[in-house]
Amino acid sequence: MDGLERGRIGNKISVVTILLNIALSSFKLFAGIAGRSNAMIADAIHSLSDVMSTCVVMIGLHLAGKPDDEDHPYGHEKMEPIAAKILAIILFTTALGIGYSGIQRIYAGNYEPPGIIALYAALLSIVVKELMYHYTAKGAKKIESAALMADAWHHRSDAFSSAGALIGIGGARLGYRILDPLASLIICAFIIKVSVGIFMQSVNQLVDHAGDKQTIEDIRTDIMGIEGVICINKLKTRVHANKLFVDVDVAVEGTLSVTEGHLIAEKVHDKIESGGYNVKHCMVHVDPFHGGSGNNASSSSEIPDY
Repeated sequence: MDGLERGRIGNKISVVTILLNIALSSFKLFAGIAGRSNAMIADAIHSLSDVMSTCVVMIGLHLAGKPDDEDHPYGHEKMEPIAAKILAIILFTTALGIGYSGIQRIYAGNYEPPGIIALYAALLSIVVKELMYHYTAKGAKKIESAALMADAWHHRSDAFSSAGALIGIGGARLGYRILDPLASLIICAFIIKVSVGIFMQSVNQLVDHAGDKQTIEDIRTDIMGIEGVICINKLKTRVHANKLFVDVDVAVEGTLSVTEGHLIAEKVHDKIESGGYNVKHCMVHVDPFHGGSGNNASSSSEIPDY
């Protein structure tokens, strides 16, 4: 799937979620004020933060989908994990705000029973935000977007926030008014865990982290299955946003002509790039094999890479 198609799908999902968030936030804010619920007002503000985060996703997908140019010969895909890092920070900050508000309310001990409209708003928010999570996560998996998946978790964090508000509002109406701030602290811890996970994933996509072990082993197996490849002298991979770069040195019979070695390198190159590993670029180097089990690179003669 090319960058333009990824951007089109991502933007369609983002526009839908922005419109839903604006409508939902407006209703929750009204319910919080009318129902005298501080928890619901805070939850409405949390939902409004989703609008900002989704805008960040749209910008990230747009920039990541731009074609290679003279200044960026390896493409713009890394703009997407940068957007994911920003969203992770937004999630983390949101979690701290929820936790701080809960602690403040516990110390203040000033709880006012909320109206029934706040309870209905919390129920509606849980349902809508969970549906938004599944809708966004499905799209994120389809286009393999870390930024869009981070936004999906932002929707789910809002669903958990609304669940906490529901427990607190329901508990307050039943006389257990401390349940609201206690629930917010639990939600805070969960959202922090999710935000740290998203942040670390985006970091791995920016610092040339190796591909996962299973993918590397599958690539190795594919290469060794190609006729003419005697052994693999070196195999390196690096994650590039949602794609993979592969560098491989293969040893072939030393008596082969340049043309014959070139054809084997082409087979290796084509096999890796068409193997379903989402490889952006594969570079193949051919070494002559001189027997034994060591690295043959010291006596290699380079042919064109692919």
